[in-house]
Amino acid sequence: MEGVRYKVYGKHVYGNLYGCSYELLADSEFLKGVVVEAAKVGNMTLLDVKVWRISPGVSVVAVILESHIAIHTWPEFGFATVDVYSCGKHSNPEKAFKYIVEVLKPARFEYTVADRSYIE
Repeated sequence: MEGVRYKVYGKHVYGNLYGCSYELLADSEFLKGVVVEAAKVGNMTLLDVKVWRISPGVSVVAVILESHIAIHTWPEFGFATVDVYSCGKHSNPEKAFKYIVEVLKPARFEYTVADRSYIE
């Protein structure tokens, strides 16, 4: 928006993926790579990535300079939740989210884009 003065710029993209492959959702190294690449695709600065195996599921959380990317999976249901939040105007969290969807190949997905900005 022209003329808008942002004190904080924020965009949060989050959603659910249904009908994903059990093998992809259970593969912690694969999912870590997906999150690392999503940060690149979204023009974000990756600081750290942590992975937890919650057998058979996986949680991957990336701390990015601009905020975070998270994937939580339930392979037994073919289900994953994805969360991409960025406070950087230069970044594109929606593009990062859609990259994750493209790689995980769900039968269907839904997502929401929330404005998390503080405007003066």
